[in-house]
Amino acid sequence: MMTATGKLYGIGVGPGDPELIPLKAVRILGGVDVVFAASSSKNTYSMAVDIARNHIPENTPIIKLPFPMTRDKIETEKAWRENAQTIIAHVSAGKQAAFITLGDPMTYSTYGYVLKSILAIRPDLPIETVPGITSYQACASRLNTPLVEGEESLLITSGVKGGDRLRNTSPRPENIVFLKAYRNAADISLALEESNMVDNSVGISCCSLPQEEIIRDIRAFKDRKPGYWTIIIAKQNP
Repeated sequence: MMTATGKLYGIGVGPGDPELIPLKAVRILGGVDVVFAASSSKNTYSMAVDIARNHIPENTPIIKLPFPMTRDKIETEKAWRENAQTIIAHVSAGKQAAFITLGDPMTYSTYGYVLKSILAIRPDLPIETVPGITSYQACASRLNTPLVEGEESLLITSGVKGGDRLRNTSPRPENIVFLKAYRNAADISLALEESNMVDNSVGISCCSLPQEEIIRDIRAFKDRKPGYWTIIIAKQNP
């Protein structure tokens, strides 16, 4: 399918279960000319592709865009610009393109960085972003636990800095979601103990996937490191 202008679709494919892909995303993936997905610069694996593969026609090319797993700002920004240029070239040639990403495209997503790079180079490029189900929404549903109610507050934060975000937040939110909790789960558990929230905290690894694990007592993270896809949901009140 070719058009005179081309268009980019940013698509969230959800947390892992292929049945959680939005219907709009399925329709778009069935009609685009090319699909882009992020992968590590060290290998070409893409979990987003695994999730969406059954909705991508066999003859549709899938291009894995390499992104370095580093905190070097110069190196990461270079990758964003180069991959943005690759996408721009296809769309400028009249192609309908999709960039697929885990969860929601606007929440802790590689797509967000690429999108900003694209708009900095080609602010007129036609782009439509399709929201997806986030990992923490899937986790809350899996636990049958409302994330936030009434006049409560909800903090959604990265766990990269351990429990310091909680320690330094005042007043303390009634509900907290720690994404990317795997590396500093022990310190997050300690911070939740300090805040008297640990008894109402649950960890989930690989939510909605066959290897899913629910950790009801996150004090266990003091003695073992959880898997990469681990989220902690904590509440002041049960």
